Amino acid sequence: MALYLSRHQWKRMNKIKQALLLIGALSLFTSCDFINNVFTYKDTTEGFLEALIEEDYDKGLSFIAIESEAFKDVNTDTLKLRFATFKNIIVRNFGTDLNYKFISANKTLSTVEGESTSPNTTEAQIEFSNDKEFGVFEIVFDDDSNKIRYINTLDIKEEIPSMGLFWLFGILAISVPVFNIWIIRKIKKSNLKKKWLKYIAVIFLNVPAITYSAIYGLSFNLLSFQILFGISFYYSGYLSSVWTFGIPLGGLYWFWKLRKKAESETLMEEETLPE
Repeated sequence: MALYLSRHQWKRMNKIKQALLLIGALSLFTSCDFINNVFTYKDTTEGFLEALIEEDYDKGLSFIAIESEAFKDVNTDTLKLRFATFKNIIVRNFGTDLNYKFISANKTLSTVEGESTSPNTTEAQIEFSNDKEFGVFEIVFDDDSNKIRYINTLDIKEEIPSMGLFWLFGILAISVPVFNIWIIRKIKKSNLKKKWLKYIAVIFLNVPAITYSAIYGLSFNLLSFQILFGISFYYSGYLSSVWTFGIPLGGLYWFWKLRKKAESETLMEEETLPE
C-alpha cells in the first residue's frame, strides 16, 4: 500500500511539474512576444506622425489597423480628414520637428466594467517633443498587426525640465539604501539576538517618503513605505521620471541602539580595568 501511494504521488508530482513547466514556457513566450512588440510601438508612432506632417495620408493609413473590427464601418476618406485635423493640432502646438520616446505599454484586467483593456489590444504612451516642450500620445495598438487602433494626445504641454537637479536628488536618494546596507552589516557583526527581526525593520521601516519628480518637483507622503531598502526609481520620459526615498527610521533606530550598546560596553570595560 505504501509503495502504491508513493508511486501515485510521484506521478502526480510529475504531472504538476509538467503543468508548471508548460505555464512557465507559455508565460516566457508571451512576455518575450510582448517585449518584442514594445520596441515597434515608438517606430510605428513616429512613422505615422511623419506621414501626417508630410500630408501623405495614404502612407498614414498603412500604420492604422484598418483591417480590424474597430474600423469595419469607417470610410478611409473620413479617416484622412481626421488625419488632417489631428496633424494641424500637433503642428500648431509643437511644430514639425519632433522627437519620440517610448514611455509605457500595458494590458489591464479588471472586474469593473469598462476598465479592462479591450481584447487583443495593448495601451501605450509615447512621448513627443520639440526643443522646448513635450506632450504625450495615448495609443491603443492592435496585437495582431501592431498597428494603431486609436491615438489621442493627453492634455499635457510642459516645458522640458532640466534634468541636472533630478540626478543630484538621485545622489541623496541612493544614500538611503547605502546607509541601510551598512547598518545591516553592522547588525550582522554584532552579538544581538534575533537579527532577522532587525533586518526586517531596516528593510521595511522607511517612512515617510520624499519624492522628486522631474516635472512636478518635491512632494511628501507621510504614510508611504519604501520597502526596497528605502528607495524607488522610475525613469521613462520626462513625465514619469521620479525618485522616491523613505526616511530610514529602522536604520536610524538600530544605528542609535548599536552606538549606545558600544558606548555601554566601552564604559563597562573601563570600569573593570585595574587601577
